[in-house]
Amino acid sequence: MGDVIAAALILAGVGLSLLAGIGLQRFPDVFARMHAATKPATLGLILVLAGAGLRVGNRGDVAKLVLAAALQFVTAPVAMHMVGRAAYRAGTELSPATTVDELGESGVAPPGPVDGAAEAQR
Repeated sequence: MGDVIAAALILAGVGLSLLAGIGLQRFPDVFARMHAATKPATLGLILVLAGAGLRVGNRGDVAKLVLAAALQFVTAPVAMHMVGRAAYRAGTELSPATTVDELGESGVAPPGPVDGAAEAQR
């Protein structure tokens, strides 16, 4: 019975990772792609690791899988937040379907082009 549950978890994780890859190809802008790169991919990895954890019986191997899952939960949201912030500040265009620009409304407008003299002073 444990093998069936492990296989189901791994299959569900692979399916979510596949959907994340499709989302990276299909979504219109970097801001939408960030969600496809983090949410289903992270959950997919967690499901694969949970399935693998059920298959291996060694406590040391399960501890390594738990550590990998914890690191994924900690690093993926922070990394995508930094990617999104950098893309916005670089002036990446929003998709035409975007209706609300919360950063633009709050006064955090993307900076204009940086000339060489201003860059040298920094």
